[in-house]
Amino acid sequence: MTIAKIIASRAVSDIVSCDVTTRLSDAIETLATRRIGAMPVMRGDSVAGIVSERDVIYCLANKGRECLDLPVEAIMTSPAITVAPTTLIDEALSLMSRRRFRHFPVVENEALVGFISIGDIVKHRIDEVEHEAAAMRTYIQTG
Repeated sequence: MTIAKIIASRAVSDIVSCDVTTRLSDAIETLATRRIGAMPVMRGDSVAGIVSERDVIYCLANKGRECLDLPVEAIMTSPAITVAPTTLIDEALSLMSRRRFRHFPVVENEALVGFISIGDIVKHRIDEVEHEAAAMRTYIQTG
């Protein structure tokens, strides 16, 4: 199963992102208002990086309140590690575990086509297991 399965029902226009020039305080407001932990940072049509709660905390710890006026580009995680729609879900999960990431931009032909979290992958895996268990129960009951 591939990442394409997870993002199939999502519109690219629904991805919450910001520009590299966005002030950190504005990015924090977006993260809080949308109740999300990270978002892709765009430079034009390309993914320049990711800004996450961790990035914000590290910046505040190191620079204090003055970092709130910085552009997101100054504190984002860059370059962004991305996956393709064709990436296997297990490969993405393994990469997230190894690199200690919780979010990935999904990129195809250098364009952002999705944004996934470890929660999306876990939910997909749970749904798969529940579907398999239901199929097994049906097979046992009718067999």
